[in-house]
Order: sequence, then structure tokens, then C-alpha cells
Amino acid sequence: MSDDPTPADASSGEPSPTDGGAADPAPAPETVPEPDAVPEPDAVPGPAAEPATEPAPTKKRLRRGRIAAVAGSVLLAAAVLGGAGHTVVTVENADRDPGAPTWDIDEAEAAEEKKAAPTGLAAMLVPYGAKGYERGPDLGTFGADAVLSGEQATALRKERLQGIPRTQRKQLEKAIDRQRIAGLAMRSYVPGDTVRWGLPEDVFTMSIELAQMENRSAVREAARFQSEFLDAVDVFRDGPKIKGHKNAHCFLPPKDDEVALDTMYCVAHVGNVLVTAIADGAAPLKTKEAAMLLREQLDRITEPGESV
Repeated sequence: MSDDPTPADASSGEPSPTDGGAADPAPAPETVPEPDAVPEPDAVPGPAAEPATEPAPTKKRLRRGRIAAVAGSVLLAAAVLGGAGHTVVTVENADRDPGAPTWDIDEAEAAEEKKAAPTGLAAMLVPYGAKGYERGPDLGTFGADAVLSGEQATALRKERLQGIPRTQRKQLEKAIDRQRIAGLAMRSYVPGDTVRWGLPEDVFTMSIELAQMENRSAVREAARFQSEFLDAVDVFRDGPKIKGHKNAHCFLPPKDDEVALDTMYCVAHVGNVLVTAIADGAAPLKTKEAAMLLREQLDRITEPGESV
């Protein structure tokens, strides 16, 4: 009998693969050290990148700045030209049912029939009903048709200058004092048919002021000052020419498709009467029709400032 144990000998103490006992755990694989991580190109330390900015905010800021500049120029133009109660009237402001007139034309006509015929400076204004134009919106606190003394007109014109830069205001106040206004008549108009038939895209209002001065030289100086002042504000465009009146000048604000309202400013003189007009309406403004009304007004004044 041999003394060497056989591989299957139970006395060897080595559990066989077929034994029910737990097998020795397999040796753990060797851990190979990983190489140092190489940072991705965008992870390389450096100055922090600024967040990308979109151009839209800049455009909006420029847009707001341009709107503010134009709005300031419009207010300045109204102050320079007079515009006693320069009021932009839109259809949304109407006290009416949809489709009805902005104001009651019939009531306005009845009130006009009861009034006595105007005299003096007021008689030079285009009468309501002429060329289809009716009573327009109130001019500030003065109503749609008013006459002021020279002292009242001077005080009113200076009052309109409140809110503009002091240097410009002082310059304009001196110009007003030199005008020596003897009296002022003003009236507002609206095309009657466009209101009657509810055509908001064709509606515009126009205020006309006649300022009578002591002499023609004062009128010419005032008209020249106003025209040159507005021409120096480079945001304005040239408006339509007024046929038969070479000394009439009209100005329009810059074109802007996003602006719903449009305005035209005009200044002219006949004899010793300074004529200023401001038209407002939905953009694009009916400048041709407004120019025709101004021409009608200028044709009514003859030398040296009398109505025809």
C-alpha cells in the first residue's frame, strides 16, 4: 500500500471542487493606475469668458433714445410754433359708440348758427363749413374757437415754453417779446365727412393760429425765426409746399412705421399776420388735405392783414 495520498484523498484537508464548502475567493485583479486626466480644451484655466450678449437690447436702447429725441423735438416744435392747445386727438378718445363720430357734428353746427358773426382777427379764420371742415377738438382750456388779447397771447406763448431747457426757453421768450403781439385768434378743424362716415384712417385735426403784430417786419422776423429754429432741429423732414405762398414752410417728423400718429407743423405770414398751423392724424397723415386747408386760410388774408 502506497504512502502518497491521491488527489481525491479526503484527508488532505483541501476541499475539492465538488465539495459543498465555499471556494477560496479569486485573486483580485491588479489595479493599474490611470494616467493623469488631461483637461479638455475648454476646461483650460484662463480668464472667465463673458456671457454672450444679444444685439437686441442695444437696438432697443437706441430705439428708445431715438423716440425720446423725436418726442422732445415734437414738443419743442409745438412750443415754438404756438400750438395753444396742441392736442393730439385719436379715435379712441371719442365719447361715442363704435362707428359714430368722435364728437356730435350736428350739435356743433347748431351752436355755430347761434353765434354772432366773428369780427376782426377772428373773421380772417376759415369759417366752419367751408370746404367741408367742421369744429375740431378743444384747444387746451380755450375751446375750439377763441380770441385772445395781445397781453394774453404773449403770456400764453411763454407758458407753453415750460419744460424745455432753460437756454432755449430764454431765447424763445426774448423772441416772443420782440414780436409785440397785438392779438391772437385760433380755431381747430376736422374733416366733417370722414367723421360722419366713420373713416378713422382719414381723420385728422388741424389747429390754426393767427397772431397779429404791430408791423410787417416783426411778422417776417418771427416767421423766419420759427422756420430756422425748426430747420436747425435735424430730425424734421420738409413738408408739402403751399401753392401760391412761397413764404409758407411745413415740417414733418421722421418716418417711423411703428408710430401710429403723425404730425405736420407749418408757419407762414401775410401782411402783419403770422400764421401757424399744426395737423395731427393717423399715420400716414393726410398732408395733401392739410396743406389745402392751410392754403385756404392764407388765401383769406390780404395785405395788410384783412380778411377776404
